[in-house]
Amino acid sequence: MVEYDFKNDEIANIANNMIIYAVSKRASDIHFDPCEAGLKVRLRIDGVLQDHTVVPIAYQKNLTTRLKLISNMNITESRLPQDGAIKDTINGIDLDMRVSALNTNLGEKIVIRILDYSKSTEGLESLGFTPKNLVKIRKMIEVPNGIILITGATGTGKSTTVYTMLQYLNKEETNIITVEDPIEMNIEGINQVQVNSEIGLTFGRVLRSILRQDPNIILIGEIRDSETAQIAVRASITGHLVFSTVHTNNSLSTIERLLDMNVERYLLSSALTGIVSQKLARRLCPHCRKKRPTTNYEKAVFKEILGKDVNEIEDVNGHCDNCRNGYYGRIAIQEVLLISDEIRNAINDPNLPREKLRELVYTSEVTTLLQDGLEKVLEGITTFEEIYKNVAIDNELDEKYADYDYTTELNNLENEEDVALTSDIDIIKPEPTTSTPPTPTVTDDDPDLI
Repeated sequence: MVEYDFKNDEIANIANNMIIYAVSKRASDIHFDPCEAGLKVRLRIDGVLQDHTVVPIAYQKNLTTRLKLISNMNITESRLPQDGAIKDTINGIDLDMRVSALNTNLGEKIVIRILDYSKSTEGLESLGFTPKNLVKIRKMIEVPNGIILITGATGTGKSTTVYTMLQYLNKEETNIITVEDPIEMNIEGINQVQVNSEIGLTFGRVLRSILRQDPNIILIGEIRDSETAQIAVRASITGHLVFSTVHTNNSLSTIERLLDMNVERYLLSSALTGIVSQKLARRLCPHCRKKRPTTNYEKAVFKEILGKDVNEIEDVNGHCDNCRNGYYGRIAIQEVLLISDEIRNAINDPNLPREKLRELVYTSEVTTLLQDGLEKVLEGITTFEEIYKNVAIDNELDEKYADYDYTTELNNLENEEDVALTSDIDIIKPEPTTSTPPTPTVTDDDPDLI
């Protein structure tokens, strides 16, 4: 926990210091949660929330007002949700953040999302794609027309992936136009349009105008409704390459979602070029990781999913000065589906059962999220536990291990390692003594305490 001097320091300086501290710790979000004691501040680092400080209730309103002010929100409105943005330079650091305010029963909750698109300028190779998936990505984005969808939950790096693709395609001979809500990154050489529903400037209306602007490539920030989906698909079959994002979990659910949005099957089957689904998993710290034997369940999963006998994998080893709890940063787990003629025919068949479509999708050359994650476990990039938490293991193993407790077996394995280490040491029992043993000193030192 970090302490701030609310009595003697200006609230503007405290707000700036909180943001700078969060940036220095690689936080992706700052949460200001109202509670009985005031305002609990938490940072999301590598996908995990952790306590940062508590703002006394006497200063809660002042800090909330300050954050809304620098986010260009209406400071007199505290009943309705509001969205804002912070683009500023504090202590020499250029900041680009999205801010959301929501009224709760204990006061306004504010969440600041810290945007970092540095990866998008480093090329496709920096996104964690395997060589096989990278070949598919290049094939997708080099076609002259079609629609490419980047899917995943909120905060899984979809925008970073799609911006990287646009940077790759951003050349003198191409006209790229985007319609976004909000514009998350300004890219030189690309025409970007901000949606404003309050004046009727919706995705659908902007898209209809974009088609008269002679574009080669179109980015739709997100497909949210049937109108946007239908216009996007129609734009892709009239000679444009269209990129967009959808909140779905995998390739199969993405196809089903578009069909549920009343996109005609014959249009979707001819327009869809590829789907990239992704999740984020914490990356193992390279400085303190260790090898350990696999559990029975892990062996079964590796054998079933990858067809490999795996007896040893990398895992966390506490933490060091370079990481927190054995992890440092995050890595994308990806599923890349390049649409084949067989899958196109299946999408166009209204009588084809879902199970058959699933079989066609996942017996093609696609590497599933689970397979990609397990491969990255074998490479020592992440841990099996991270994949277990983030990716559903949807196969016969679910029934076989229906009552299985992975955490318990993992703990038992660690206890066995401790016993094995102890058994290798010759223990010499001391002679009986009447002296009183020294009392151990207990400290409350916290390495993160400032």
